[in-house]
Amino acid sequence: MGLFDFLKHDKKKQQEQTEQQAAAPGAGAAPPTPSDMGSKYTDAAAATKAAAERMAASAPPKAAAAPKPAMPPTAGAGRARPAEPSDLSAAHKAVPVPPKPAPAAKKRTYTVKPGDSLSVIARRELGNEARWRELYAMNRGVIGANPDLIHPGQVLTLPS
Repeated sequence: MGLFDFLKHDKKKQQEQTEQQAAAPGAGAAPPTPSDMGSKYTDAAAATKAAAERMAASAPPKAAAAPKPAMPPTAGAGRARPAEPSDLSAAHKAVPVPPKPAPAAKKRTYTVKPGDSLSVIARRELGNEARWRELYAMNRGVIGANPDLIHPGQVLTLPS
């Protein structure tokens, strides 16, 4: 049997079933059954449906929702009254004040001197020459688009 012979076999089987249905009286009246369709997936769909039905049958019944309490009649038709705080509400209690943020740590800065470059500043101030990219990313607004062009007197913020 060749690699695709099973396809030919299934197609041939399906044609035979179609011919048998056409020869039978009242053909076309009954819907095709899964075996008539020649699909291996219909059995899986039936198994899935049966499993879902079993799960639904074994699930505990849902509890009936409790009825909502009736609302008291309003004083004016169509007009809403302002809400009054009750003893149970938190409207009459004091609202706590959020804590004050901790004082921000002083930012370290560096003023560019003649002959400096970002890599020299990174090596001297940060201890690693390779951190010049980090230094540039923090000070892009001061330095500009070219990281190789820094001017004496520029104040750079150093990463911590």
